[in-house]
Amino acid sequence: MVVYMKHPLILHKITMLRDERTGTSDFRKLVEEIAMLMGYEALADLKTHQVEIKTPIEDTIQPVLDGRKPAVIPILRAGLGMVGGLLALLPNAKVGHIGMYRDEETHTPHAYYCKLPPFMEERLAIVVDPMLATGGSLIDAVNEIKKSGCQNIKCMCIIAAPEGVAAFTKTHPDVTLYVGALDRCLNENAYICPGLGDAGDRIFGTK
Repeated sequence: MVVYMKHPLILHKITMLRDERTGTSDFRKLVEEIAMLMGYEALADLKTHQVEIKTPIEDTIQPVLDGRKPAVIPILRAGLGMVGGLLALLPNAKVGHIGMYRDEETHTPHAYYCKLPPFMEERLAIVVDPMLATGGSLIDAVNEIKKSGCQNIKCMCIIAAPEGVAAFTKTHPDVTLYVGALDRCLNENAYICPGLGDAGDRIFGTK
């Protein structure tokens, strides 16, 4: 399933992200803010259970989150920019990392690192990457997470190309994909159009 964000704050901030005049510091803040807003939408179905607490007034039964703490898993390196926004919502979440790089000639992804928290089979995994272009990196990342035994997976991308969405949903129809904005297409270099350039370079100030 694919969920496209419609909240005006998310759409407004994505427009600011796209602007080539947006500098590194503002770009980082925007990515974090968008991740937090998208996370709020994506986590609306978290399970809870009731606990007894005492307020300054009286004893009461109230809801708290159920089960093991979720795992936020960025795809390196650009996904790191979204982690802070989700940790603002889930400060006790575990954080894993999956490293991918793209062959600039074939545009195929290559994994070079994977470190996941323990007990993934009992956790919700939230996989984050600002850009979903061909879909290869996200597909491979979810493959790795499923190998750990985790079946409760959500993915969040700020900008996606139709080609990437189609490839991902065909391979992982059981995983919900949250997309901030669906762009027009990929160009001959597999960059998203109109896109925002290279998210990693813009987050970290590199070229």
